[in-house]
Amino acid sequence: MSLTDTAARSAKLRDKPYKIADERGLYLLVNSAGKYWRFDYRFGGRRKTIAFGVYPDVTVVKARERRNEARRQVAEGIDPGLLRKAKRESAAEGSRNSFEVIAREWHARHAPHWTSSHGGRILRRLEVDVFPWVGGRPITEISAPVLLTVLRRIESRGAIETAHRALQNCSQVFRYAVATGRAERDPCGDLRGALPPVKQKHHASITDPKQVGELLRAISGYQGSFVSKCALRLAPLVFVRPVELRQAEWTELDLDSVEWRIPSERMKMRALHVVPLSKQAVKILRELHLVTGRGRYIFPAPVRRTAR
Repeated sequence: MSLTDTAARSAKLRDKPYKIADERGLYLLVNSAGKYWRFDYRFGGRRKTIAFGVYPDVTVVKARERRNEARRQVAEGIDPGLLRKAKRESAAEGSRNSFEVIAREWHARHAPHWTSSHGGRILRRLEVDVFPWVGGRPITEISAPVLLTVLRRIESRGAIETAHRALQNCSQVFRYAVATGRAERDPCGDLRGALPPVKQKHHASITDPKQVGELLRAISGYQGSFVSKCALRLAPLVFVRPVELRQAEWTELDLDSVEWRIPSERMKMRALHVVPLSKQAVKILRELHLVTGRGRYIFPAPVRRTAR
């Protein structure tokens, strides 16, 4: 009687586990929970058992193929049970040490020291351009040629600067993996010169002193709103980024101590930035305080009136 024929008897014996044996150690273990393929073998003078799956998900043909493979391993001096356990542990270790797992760990450790926008751009870059291709691979298996293939995909859409930034981020992840004992080296150094250089785009700037004077006269003659004019007058006196000036709050100022203390959470490098204020800057801010001093922001967004 074949295994599939005798399996039908299980309905009559649900309360009592029993075996439906095949030749050469393969059998079905049948109980109230289901039917399970098992294989008995001897290794090192001891009787051992290995599972091959659940019937009928694993067919008779498939179970016999696995039985034959296990017998071949035993004949070669390999314990199939220990080999399977080693593969599971290796897969689990590879999953724990995958590029994505380590990259997210690296990002989480450094994100508190970055602005939210900067950290978000890095994570988004990895999620879109790197993780789909190598995120699930053990970091030790990612070589320079494999990484170059990832970067070429970015380059192919004309995003050369993004490719360079992705390479930089990958290198940071690899160095973190080396530092934490999960990789031996950073292969990104092998890709130096593999990407085309980024075409530098210089922002418009004024280097001629005469043109600086023209700019200051243009600011002085500005005919827009008072708040906007104050912002334009203050900008060349404090030398901060436009976003820092735009988001400035009254609580950050100490006009008596002539200081503007920009908190670390608003700075790119997550460090407190102290801006000394000149007499001209203090004068502008005192004038502006009469207009916007009751609110949170020094330069609040203008209120838009909806048409009736």
